[in-house]
Amino acid sequence: MTAPVVIVDYNPRWPLLYEQEMKLIHRVLGSRIKAIEHIGSTAIPNLGGKNIIDIMVGVSNVDEANECLLPLESIGYKVVTPQGDNAEWYYCLGKDQQAGYHLHLVKFSSEHWNRHLLFRDFLRKNPQVSKEYYNLKKELAAKYGTDRLGYTEAKTMFIESTIARGKLIASTELVRG
Repeated sequence: MTAPVVIVDYNPRWPLLYEQEMKLIHRVLGSRIKAIEHIGSTAIPNLGGKNIIDIMVGVSNVDEANECLLPLESIGYKVVTPQGDNAEWYYCLGKDQQAGYHLHLVKFSSEHWNRHLLFRDFLRKNPQVSKEYYNLKKELAAKYGTDRLGYTEAKTMFIESTIARGKLIASTELVRG
């Protein structure tokens, strides 16, 4: 049986856990990394979420992504979903300590990369929207229980509309720029 989706209040230790893990990832991947980012709910101040630190690592291409898998395995990461349809990313699942870690190995500056950063940055700049997202996640966790796919799919409309708002604001700022 799958564990239920549990949404917890914001933990001020999440950024510290990210920093520790980011240093470890840097140590094993070195120059293969073009960029590394803390994404997901744990990257947004005062936003509660699942107790999982999402980390996105940007690399140049799928060959470099393949070269990263063995070093990531050496620090406890295991591939959950290999290469996506667009051959731009891998999704790796790792360690369960005080928090779990999900690592997204992504083509740097790909659509996947940019969407995650846009969503994160929009919520960081808009605490009221972040609060709405938190409330939605708590409602959906209660509604979907152990149905993680249902929970994730139910968040999609909110995420998509937030990304669209972020893109609109960014394009407006460029025009004014």
